[in-house]
Amino acid sequence: MDDPTPTRTATGRAAATATGKATATATGKATATAAAAPDAGTAEATVAPLAGFTVGVTAARRADELIALLRRRGATVLHAPALRIVPLADDGELLSATRELLADPPDAVVATTAIGFRGWIEAADGWGIGEELLGRLRAAELLARGPKVKGAIRAAGLVEDWSPESESLAEVLDRLLAGGVAGRRIAIQLHGEPLPGFVEALRAGGADVVGVPVYRWMAPEDLGPLDRLLDAVAGGAVDAVSFTSAPAAASLLSRAEERGLAEPVLAGLHDGVLAACVGPVTAVPLQARGVDTVQPERFRLGPLVQLLCRELPGRAKVLPVAGHRLEIRGQAALVDDGLRPVPPAGMALLRALARRPGWVVSRADLLRALPGAGRDEHAVETAMARLRGALGVPNLVQTVVKRGYRLALDAGECTPGH
Repeated sequence: MDDPTPTRTATGRAAATATGKATATATGKATATAAAAPDAGTAEATVAPLAGFTVGVTAARRADELIALLRRRGATVLHAPALRIVPLADDGELLSATRELLADPPDAVVATTAIGFRGWIEAADGWGIGEELLGRLRAAELLARGPKVKGAIRAAGLVEDWSPESESLAEVLDRLLAGGVAGRRIAIQLHGEPLPGFVEALRAGGADVVGVPVYRWMAPEDLGPLDRLLDAVAGGAVDAVSFTSAPAAASLLSRAEERGLAEPVLAGLHDGVLAACVGPVTAVPLQARGVDTVQPERFRLGPLVQLLCRELPGRAKVLPVAGHRLEIRGQAALVDDGLRPVPPAGMALLRALARRPGWVVSRADLLRALPGAGRDEHAVETAMARLRGALGVPNLVQTVVKRGYRLALDAGECTPGH
């Protein structure tokens, strides 16, 4: 996984609908969770950084931890596991690879994830070949991708020979190639994510490479949450989607293709829904489809959440309106120091008005902005009344008789000609 200061490539707009309570489990049975919004009078300093924003979570493993971090910072969470993990002890491919290494021991072993390495040892114990496997690993050059993997190696009674400070597999590859790999048998712990060029480079250098599939990703048993997330991305009803593995990103895109939603989902990710990836490997499937992503510098959940806490508020539109500070978030507005939840129809009107602050926007144009409003302009009046009530300051939006509505932008804030 990956952490902050973004490696940036993203665009942004936001909208949101998901409310509600739901449970969020790593098996994918549930969907939306939301932190309670602060009262309208809460001081700005205490408004949570993600309050008013909806974030999709595609993780299966460690989903509860990520959801808790997001909710603690005020986000509404739409949980949609894009994958499920096949238990190690049930995976025949892992057993076959392990027996192959016992029969023909490796010269070097690359351990890539802590959970995968621990699971491999535990699975081997369950098959009755744990001690034999540890013996083979002890005799090989053991390379650990990062500190968590080193911890797992040492917990198994082994000691790593080397680990890069950067936690980068590219640095591991450079070390192996620099030492020469021709004729060497190298086992690489696969972890469900593509390793671009890694295996190919070793084989090109003359190595005999054995992939060890410590766990396997498969489509979730319940596709409902993932389908709801895809609908939210296509409809602009979510502000960001977080990805913690490349297979999850690939699975989301694949499911969009299956449902005939690839075009609107990619359009949403191109224009407003932030794709936040835990690291560069995770981002590969999205970037291959032309989707801009943001990534933290360190590849961990905490920095990923910190990145979202900077990115999403940074994209919010802030306007001086009728002597107040108005900040437009995904599903809420900040008026001065208070967070004001706004219904979806009201948010649609508010965003339409904010695209031309200070200008009069006709009822017909506002009607087109309302989701599923039809042709009755009375729907605009109803939604506008609810918007004003939600904002708590009625004169933020002015009625211009026989013309429409406008945000009461403070004098001197309009550009020439407006």
